[in-house]
Amino acid sequence: MADYLEIHPRNPQPRLISRAAEVLGAGGVIVYPTDSCYALGCRIGEKSALDRIRMIRRVDDKHHFTLVCRDLSEIATYARIDNVAYRLLKSLTPGPYTFIVQATKQVPRRLLHPKRRAIGIRVPDTPIVRDLLAALDQPILSTTLILPGAEEPLADLLDIRDHMDHCVDLIIDGGSCGTEPTTVVDMTSEPPTVLRHGRGDTSLFDD
Repeated sequence: MADYLEIHPRNPQPRLISRAAEVLGAGGVIVYPTDSCYALGCRIGEKSALDRIRMIRRVDDKHHFTLVCRDLSEIATYARIDNVAYRLLKSLTPGPYTFIVQATKQVPRRLLHPKRRAIGIRVPDTPIVRDLLAALDQPILSTTLILPGAEEPLADLLDIRDHMDHCVDLIIDGGSCGTEPTTVVDMTSEPPTVLRHGRGDTSLFDD
């Protein structure tokens, strides 16, 4: 049975954030709220946790995961960012965007797009994630909490507990965060291209 923590969405309790970071640090899988949807997450180097998430989602090794980062400085460790891309990311983060970028050697090979060596990265605009990343001191490997065959992510906490209680190690209740996914921007193309229109504003990319 998963631990269950009710964390205040605007003023996260440090003791509970520390507990969540301990679960991640020990190789656990968590459900946590972002600024778009609830998500599944684990520490970046935990292969067994990654395999558990793949089983929950019923996806194969070609599924694209996202690195959830604290800020642009942390992004630069895992992604190759030139000056133009840096300015764009600075204007859009934190926020509900996922950026497809060229990965550095710090990203495990099994997480990369097989042909482009690319990875998705993002910086959510939510205090819970910000504080959790600070406590963990590294990115969270993440994917949207959507069940196999479902059209939308799980959003109701009762449903999340019902479906995830025996699948994960921790569920963070951070209140409602909706079901609209992030806007996905491909930064490997020139100019950057919107691959998916989601919660994030795309007016910067309009012709």
